[in-house]
Amino acid sequence: MTGQRARVKFCGMMRVEDALAAARLGVDAIGIVLTRRSRRFAGIDRARDICRSLPPFVTTVALFMDDEPAFVAEAVTSVSPHMLQFHGSEMAADCVRYGRPYLKSVAMGAGAEATGPVGADWHAVVAAHPHAAGFVFDGHGAGEAGGSGRRFDWSLAPTGVGQPVILAGGLDDANVGAAIRQARPFAVDVASGIESAPGIKDEDRMRRFMAAVNEANEER
Repeated sequence: MTGQRARVKFCGMMRVEDALAAARLGVDAIGIVLTRRSRRFAGIDRARDICRSLPPFVTTVALFMDDEPAFVAEAVTSVSPHMLQFHGSEMAADCVRYGRPYLKSVAMGAGAEATGPVGADWHAVVAAHPHAAGFVFDGHGAGEAGGSGRRFDWSLAPTGVGQPVILAGGLDDANVGAAIRQARPFAVDVASGIESAPGIKDEDRMRRFMAAVNEANEER
């Protein structure tokens, strides 16, 4: 990844004004949570409003976690996101059926359902999803939702995956530069690190996060 800038995804958007502020700051992608298991659940109507408000060239990503296929299909049709992101135990067939490129999350943290050393099972997830557009390596534990604000040991971030690596979990303006320098990901993904409350983004924190990413990118 030497010489390529790290892209940025702001996730857990619940308000149109926050999404527009992110777009003005130059974010590459907006994540909208559509699994009811999350405290950042936006709902289909709100997600559609957010997507329709955005200018061209901002990628919209709808996030699910072991949701009913009928609900996912309804959301894809109604919201029309550019990409999907799956945070549960979905198999490849579950992810490709909706006709959208998808990202697959990989739990890198210790959680209630963790069965081995932290980060030990990412190879199996990658191997099981050969058609994924990329992988989100997140700090939550297996079986837990993302957006926990917990980071993992960036030295465990994989290299040579083949598909793009997106780094998530506990990132904020104070540490994202170090994360980019150490792990050299294709992109970074943040939710809680730019919030004043779950789902409520703070424009100043978003601005500081982007400034830190831009500074790190200048060194690549």
